[in-house]
Amino acid sequence: MKQIRTGNLTRFFDISRSAIDEEARTVSLSFSSDMPVERWFGMEVLDHSSKSVDLERLNAGAPLLMDHNTSDQIGRVESATVDGKRGQAIVRFSKSARGSEIFNDVVDGIRQNISVGYRINEMEIDQSRSEGDVETYVATSWSPFEVSVVSVPADNSIGISRSAEGENLTTITNFRGEKNMTEEVKQDVAPAPTIDSKQLVRDAVEGERKRTAEINKIVEIHPELKNEAEQFLKNDRTVGEFREIALEKISKSKPAKAAVADSSIGMSAKEAKQFSVIRAINALATGDWSKAGFEREASQAQGQILGKDAQGFFMPTDVQRDLTAGTAAQGGHTVATELLTGSFIDVLRNKMTVMDLGATMMTGLQGNVAIPKMASGATSYWVAESGAVTESAAAFAQVAMSPKTVGAFSDLSRKLLLQNSVSIENLVRTDLASTLGLAIDLAAIHGTGSSNQPTGILATTGIGSVVGGTNGIAPTYAHIVGLETQVAQDNADIGNLAYLTNAKVRGKLLQTEKAADTAQFVWQDNNSMRGYNAAVSNQVSSTLTKGNQSLSSAIIFGNWSDLMIGMWGGLDIAIDTSTGSSSGTVRVVALQDVDIAVRHAQSFAAMLDANAA
Repeated sequence: MKQIRTGNLTRFFDISRSAIDEEARTVSLSFSSDMPVERWFGMEVLDHSSKSVDLERLNAGAPLLMDHNTSDQIGRVESATVDGKRGQAIVRFSKSARGSEIFNDVVDGIRQNISVGYRINEMEIDQSRSEGDVETYVATSWSPFEVSVVSVPADNSIGISRSAEGENLTTITNFRGEKNMTEEVKQDVAPAPTIDSKQLVRDAVEGERKRTAEINKIVEIHPELKNEAEQFLKNDRTVGEFREIALEKISKSKPAKAAVADSSIGMSAKEAKQFSVIRAINALATGDWSKAGFEREASQAQGQILGKDAQGFFMPTDVQRDLTAGTAAQGGHTVATELLTGSFIDVLRNKMTVMDLGATMMTGLQGNVAIPKMASGATSYWVAESGAVTESAAAFAQVAMSPKTVGAFSDLSRKLLLQNSVSIENLVRTDLASTLGLAIDLAAIHGTGSSNQPTGILATTGIGSVVGGTNGIAPTYAHIVGLETQVAQDNADIGNLAYLTNAKVRGKLLQTEKAADTAQFVWQDNNSMRGYNAAVSNQVSSTLTKGNQSLSSAIIFGNWSDLMIGMWGGLDIAIDTSTGSSSGTVRVVALQDVDIAVRHAQSFAAMLDANAA
């Protein structure tokens, strides 16, 4: 998996004189091709098959702009097509004074540069075209959204001429995301622009402001890059260079994993790998700890750190995070050479849909936790010459988290637990992680905040809301746009933005057109909606009550990095030998202290009456 962030990019083509219709004020032009172009992340190829290019916005009358300035519209796009090799469009210039000025320059051959803004939804690495260290990325889903006449080609390194839609995360290969680009279309030779020294100064100041803002925006999402950002700002290095360094550092780290606090008992890696869950379960079931003295000692040490007694035995924090490749244990008990592909915590994460969407997990917590959040920003004022600025500052609040115990169980046969097998040890640990993961995942979505439950997203006060109808309603494209609007109007549309719903709603939206008779469906085949990742989990209820029916489902949109999942201490494992005594099974109960919180309620919006029946 690779994720990248990048600014707008450029390409060039020729406008033929024969393509200009002076009477109709139209120009036929090529705005893109499938020729490989070198970018900082590798070679980029735009696939021009009809299934890869979404021309909806161009064919809906997308604006013709001057220099990508949304306040300087000089015409519109009349139509756009692709022929497998390139994209072609007919643009019509306005009869306004500004439109006529630019059109006359095009007719006279003075203005010869055309640029198109586009968004990439999905890219794949084409190994057959990659050479050495240079990888070739094929855009298999992309959407042009505006065309511009430009005076001077954009500088790739600093991202001049960015489109108003900004920049988003693009995921490579099997993962989805977005990035905005600007592809510039050049004709023959661009004339040298008239130099305006005052404008150059203004442009320099504005460029520096944008450079600083964009670097700081990346740091907001990845605070671990603060030191690098300070150096880049000090040394006047470009945003493109910073993104490249940031990508390298982020790809080597695992941001979803919060550092484990000092709840560990100080096990060595070898000791952590020698800890056997099955050995401890058998000892707990029989009361004979003679063969599990190491596990008992480790459990007691964990209890001392946590300041409480286990209901059964603790799986130490050290073991939860360090169960990777190991060696044979002392006492002749077999331990996996590859016990798990990752730690117990990794397996738990993988069973949680919300973690795939970017939720933040913190492990090894102690005591109550208060997470700071900004409650309000500083206020700006206009002042008279020599006047005093009214003092104001950003206000901060806290999101409190305190441990709540979740329990999940798995029934295992007594004969199974007697097996001295690598695979059985792995099975038990994975099963425990799976059952806990599903329970936490459900609470993150539907937790009520009462009856000892955490408060999930849908019960969080202040999230945005889109209402369908009195008795629920089939979700439409307008409802999806409404969810995004709810988040965007609070300036919260940043970070790990994605949709989450259940399979019923997905099935409905796969058949729901954005507009009648367009064959453009709300839910795309690449599991995205409007360019954002769209995930499916049947943890999302399809039996919500609205009016006189109980068949409604939820659709959630938001910045999932603002969903906080905290875990305290070691995993407490107890057993129940009586429930399954007649069938020869032992019920293994896993108890974990957990809490869930939404850092900023404005980061989420939900529709709770989507009827997909």
